[in-house]
Amino acid sequence: MERRGQKRAEMGNNLPTEKRACSSSESIPSPTIVPRASDATLDCNMASTSSASPSSRSEHDSCDDYSETEDEDDLHQNNYPHSGMRTNLSAEKYKVLIPNLSADAGPSAQLAALTELCSVLSMTESLSGFPFDTLVPFLVSLANHESNPEIMLLAIRSLTYLCDFGTRSSSNIVKNGGVSVLCAKLMSIEYMDVAEQCLQALEKISRDHPVPCLQAGVVMAALTYIDFFSLSIQRVALVTVVNICKKLPQDCSALIVEAIPTLSNLLHNDDTKLVESVTICLRGIADYLSNSSEMLDEFCKHGVVHQSVHLIAQSSQKILSRTTRTDVLGLLARLTSGSSVTVRTLFDLNISRTLAELLTTSDLSHGKPYYVVDHAHSSQVHEVLRLLNHIVHAISVDNVTNQVMPDKDKIMWARPDQLEQFGLHILPVLIQVVESGASLYIYYSCLSVINKVVYFSPSDMLLRLLKNANISSFLAGVLAQKDPHLLFVALKIVEMLLLRLPNAFLNSLMKEGVVYAIVSLSKNCPSQIHQSRYLENQTTTRAPLKCLCYALDSGLVPPSSEGIATCQLGKDTVVNLAEQIKATYFIKEQSITDLGLTNNLQNLKIFCSVLNDNVNVSPVNEEYLSHILNEIAEHLIGGDPISTFEFNESGLVRSLAHYLSNGQYLPRNFDGQESSSNLFVVKKRVETFANIFMSREAQNKDDSLLLWLVRKLQNALASLDQFPVILSHELKARNDYIDFPTRRLTVGPCLKVKFMREEEDMSLSDYSAHVLKVDPFISLDVVEEFLWQKVTKNITEHDGLSVNHSTTAERDNASDGINGLNITQAEVEVSGTEQSGIKFPEEKNAGLNNSPRLFFFFEGKQIDHSLSLYQAILQQMWNVKSDMSVGQNFWKKTYEVTYRKATNQKRGAPPYRRDLELSLGQNNLATSLLTFPFFSSLLNAQLPGNLEKSNPTYDTLFLLNILEGLNRVVFHLISNEKFDAFADGSIYDFDDLRVTVSSIPQTEFLSSKLSEKLEQQLQDPLVSSIGAVPSWFTHLMAACPFLFSFEVRHKFFRLSAFGSLHVKPYFAQYGAINNEQPHTHAVARKKFTVSRKHILDSAAQMMSLHDLNKTILEVEYDEEVGTGLGPTMEFYTLVSHEFWKSGLGMWREDHSSSVEQQFEFVDNSGSVLAPLGLFPRPWSTSSVSSLEGMQFSEVIKKFQLLGQLVGKAFQDGRVMDLHFSKAFYKLILEQELSIYDIQLFDPQLGKMLLEFQALVRRKKFLESDNGTNATCISDLCFRNTKIEDLFLDFSLPGYPDFILASGTHSSMVNIFNLEEYVSLIVDASLKSGIYRQLEAFRSGLNQVFPLKTLKIFNEDEFDQLLCGEQDNWHTVDLQEQLKFDHGYTASSPAVINLLEIIQEFTCHQRRAFLQFVTGAPRLPPGGLAALTPQMTIVRKHCGEYSDGELPSVMTCANYLKLPSYSSKEVMRERLLYAITEGQGSFHLS
Repeated sequence: MERRGQKRAEMGNNLPTEKRACSSSESIPSPTIVPRASDATLDCNMASTSSASPSSRSEHDSCDDYSETEDEDDLHQNNYPHSGMRTNLSAEKYKVLIPNLSADAGPSAQLAALTELCSVLSMTESLSGFPFDTLVPFLVSLANHESNPEIMLLAIRSLTYLCDFGTRSSSNIVKNGGVSVLCAKLMSIEYMDVAEQCLQALEKISRDHPVPCLQAGVVMAALTYIDFFSLSIQRVALVTVVNICKKLPQDCSALIVEAIPTLSNLLHNDDTKLVESVTICLRGIADYLSNSSEMLDEFCKHGVVHQSVHLIAQSSQKILSRTTRTDVLGLLARLTSGSSVTVRTLFDLNISRTLAELLTTSDLSHGKPYYVVDHAHSSQVHEVLRLLNHIVHAISVDNVTNQVMPDKDKIMWARPDQLEQFGLHILPVLIQVVESGASLYIYYSCLSVINKVVYFSPSDMLLRLLKNANISSFLAGVLAQKDPHLLFVALKIVEMLLLRLPNAFLNSLMKEGVVYAIVSLSKNCPSQIHQSRYLENQTTTRAPLKCLCYALDSGLVPPSSEGIATCQLGKDTVVNLAEQIKATYFIKEQSITDLGLTNNLQNLKIFCSVLNDNVNVSPVNEEYLSHILNEIAEHLIGGDPISTFEFNESGLVRSLAHYLSNGQYLPRNFDGQESSSNLFVVKKRVETFANIFMSREAQNKDDSLLLWLVRKLQNALASLDQFPVILSHELKARNDYIDFPTRRLTVGPCLKVKFMREEEDMSLSDYSAHVLKVDPFISLDVVEEFLWQKVTKNITEHDGLSVNHSTTAERDNASDGINGLNITQAEVEVSGTEQSGIKFPEEKNAGLNNSPRLFFFFEGKQIDHSLSLYQAILQQMWNVKSDMSVGQNFWKKTYEVTYRKATNQKRGAPPYRRDLELSLGQNNLATSLLTFPFFSSLLNAQLPGNLEKSNPTYDTLFLLNILEGLNRVVFHLISNEKFDAFADGSIYDFDDLRVTVSSIPQTEFLSSKLSEKLEQQLQDPLVSSIGAVPSWFTHLMAACPFLFSFEVRHKFFRLSAFGSLHVKPYFAQYGAINNEQPHTHAVARKKFTVSRKHILDSAAQMMSLHDLNKTILEVEYDEEVGTGLGPTMEFYTLVSHEFWKSGLGMWREDHSSSVEQQFEFVDNSGSVLAPLGLFPRPWSTSSVSSLEGMQFSEVIKKFQLLGQLVGKAFQDGRVMDLHFSKAFYKLILEQELSIYDIQLFDPQLGKMLLEFQALVRRKKFLESDNGTNATCISDLCFRNTKIEDLFLDFSLPGYPDFILASGTHSSMVNIFNLEEYVSLIVDASLKSGIYRQLEAFRSGLNQVFPLKTLKIFNEDEFDQLLCGEQDNWHTVDLQEQLKFDHGYTASSPAVINLLEIIQEFTCHQRRAFLQFVTGAPRLPPGGLAALTPQMTIVRKHCGEYSDGELPSVMTCANYLKLPSYSSKEVMRERLLYAITEGQGSFHLS
């Protein structure tokens, strides 16, 4: 037996085996001979040809062409050695080689000819004129050479190269019997290199010729001795089998069944990519055998079911990709559909618990339309539901006695204990999925499974299953939907419940409004029930959408005369079933109103009526209103629980809103007048409401009544929500010209719009002769800017704006070939962000004043100026038809938009806060409340934004907005109560002023249903690529951003700020589905060289050149070769640390803090002491321009630079190593601060000022008491010390050079000027002293993107977005979020040691490790799971003595190359040395 020393597999890790050139100058080793019975295994460890030196942190940091989102495997697999030097050779060159390949030429000549042929083919771009018919037979013959292994190897390699040049090449190989020859070499392996090359060749041939490969026995040839190959070759073998199993021909069962045992055993493999391929193979075989129950049963006897369940179990150590897990679930669903053996096995394995865990932890954002596509496009949740449906497959009730019960149904009836266990696990989770806002077909699938579980469950079991599930409330929510499929299944469930357990469920069904809904349905005509959006739009798509009737089918749409799915629901099915249930189970004498009017509902209606009637009575008796509010609270927490239906129908939400807004909320009472008296009334009612609802416990005694109210409002919102998820489909990528706003080429969609003058408006010109192709996403302000010039060119303008008539006329006469129009950039200037060649415009005022000049109308309804044309059209269409999607017909239609001259009105009332502040004074609760948006909403009696009041959710959203704001001001309210008590003498000790706040967790205000809907909408490619969002999306985000999860708001922020989510373009995603060539647009990148020694100067230069540039910036350092993601991330870290340094004059220091309190990542030597985060240092407006050698102008420049860097970090997805104080984040977000916020950056000063404020309140109280003399006031003390004895002057504490502007002659503070002193400190610290710095920062940030887009976040979320996360890492999280490859798996000893070491790291060591691997000491928002590319751990080949080597990294790919050390201690020592000493430079090693 020959062995060739170094294995070829080691070379294969660096270059693809099939592309290894074999030149004449290369020494050709002999093939390795391996006996068939050998137990030898090959090392699959990654070969790394270089090791790290102590000062080198990266082997390949020079990543000029590397995309940050590129998969690391693609990075290696695309590294072809001759890609830049391919040539085209003439046919004569090949013909010269033919004589030397014949048998007569002899082995030496043949070997030389094959060597040259390999070299030529590896460098050739085209085979034009290649003599296939002559050369291929020679190569096939030589591949079967019996005596010379080198000839065999090179002949097979030549065949492999030929397969790269199209189907003709591989067809010639198949025609000349090449596949059989290659299979024979694999079935009787003598030379390992030859066998490897055979697999490489067969993999390529199988792509175009799977059937001939199958018939030649390639499947078993690839699998028989698969264990003897290295991991990379095993993957090639499995890919070959995958190619064959994707399309299996008829009558081939004998050729594939024998492969099932081998494939089943491979499911145990540790390599996830191998398991992924095996799963695809098994699923293809299962699909082929689906028509034979006997063969499926036989399939299951090889352990496939057991191993598949183990793979999808959450406790499994094998970390599978979502695609692989989906394929495993699809395999089980296919087996379950036809095999009773599979069903029994799954029940025995307690599959319900596993599937419940999957549903609980899955991403439920499955908004894609249900297309007839390959199974690879199915979602994980959909596959789980298909599997559940097959497990509990039910036969029709009508046919139970007329047919033989299938074996699977017998299992249901014969194993009631297992069915009950199944139901206990699955039912609550399915209800949760539905209520979370899943897409329509997921909704229907869950409902179908619930229906079948209810059908199979006996009465006593059904009672136990639904004991803890509020099934009546759930069904009420379903019956509020409009899709007939959902209504029908819900009615079937209600019918079954009433049939089995009428006494148990009738009252709850009535209480939750189910009875009311059914009676209403029975009175509706069939046309009022909407058809499914899938049926409505099926004629607009090339590949038809499935009807929901087939949502759980795995096959294609049932054939019909037109090839379109036929709905199984009759026209009157839903109405007839509702009528049948009403007639059978409900009392006929009762009216609809009586059926829904419970005692709870009647009592609540009475309370609300009394409250509404007394809100506006003059004079208002606040004590009586408080008494009514107490009565309502008592009723809510006592007696029978209030259902969601009763809560909604009672009118309680509107009554509470009406009360809190001082009678301004209801339309008939709103006068829009605001005054200081109204402000005090609203403030008093907020305090009364908070006292009543926060001091009382709910029925469970564990929560406050306020929390109970929030949860009820969330339930009400979920039940009333009708916001649509509008999806796009079947939009082809095509080059087209947009006429407006600028003439340009686009691959995106465009709207065809005809602008028509309103007939009555004769003051404007008509423009209806032109049909414009318009950017769908421009605002009406931009449309108005353009159209105003066109329709007023012959009209005298009286609005203060003039038009250059001659210029306009000239432009109109210039033709560009499209309707005679030539719209140039000079006519319309659009401020926007360009992403992937598509403009995403920002909001812009069209005129010089704040009023619109034109009103626009679509289908008779005026269009909101805040909407884009696309949004306006969608909104109007949705009002007419609630379920819709955007297909080809949407873009083909020409839309008529009418316009007329606007009447003289403002777009919105200006804020009145400033006038109230001046009249009220500073530092009181009313003024402090004015800084909160919710309070302005109360005073205005409407939500911010443009959400229509006619929306059924408006009342609920309004009150939720108030309660969320109230939850934020709990500290202010309680502090004010303490101040009042101190003022009137109820409290004497300043220590009693301390406040402990117990507010509602912010997560209680989050709506999982709306978050899920927005997630679905964001996943639509048209939205994620170019920002095509429906209007409700933006309106709701502006009004109530707290309803949505941080992750969803983060995506919305990227969409609104930068125009896209930085994902693959829309057309690139759909190109794959439609088998079209996608139009891709790579994100532009720009390199910039910086100096480590002058990092701030480099940053300033970078921003001066690129702050307005939308390209992604990548950094490289002087005299260093590294570039790409790692150096760029480190740049932002270094810049952050520069801004932490003291002496810049930028930041306020907390001199009372110790060095130990400083953040660990800050170099305490020379750094600002700010444990609570950075906050701007106040500079006096009256002081000189310099202080302590620092120029104020330089301070302003640094703040502007910092704003630019923060904006660029957001834009490019970088993380900064900064920590601003919460107060500074609030200021950046344009929130005004009050005296309560000073504690956020200076606790001691803040506490002192609040106590001074309490003393001022005490003084005012004494002054209001006529019996109090001046002596009592002058004797007031601060902690037993008179104010005068504190020796405070009118300078800012901590900054003696900052002189406070005083209106008194006294230079010292006393009890009589204490109020002024406090106000001046607050003003200097929060307003005038930092205003210019703050404006400079905002100005810098606004140069990159609009600051307003960040206002949907709070201060903590802002910090998370900018600075990422530093969460603790646990073993399970690390195993799930790290990728192990090239010699390592999750169970490798070296990997286990590494994970333990990482967990034992200190915070400083963890930061150093992250910076070593990624370039940044912090993780992005979302933690390790959000790191892109995914952090990958691979084995570093180091020869015999690995303990002497250091780890190395490739920071552009977050790639750690780790030697296999002899012990955990050695690994820790070498790793710590590398991450400590390997900082500060990027070099190749």
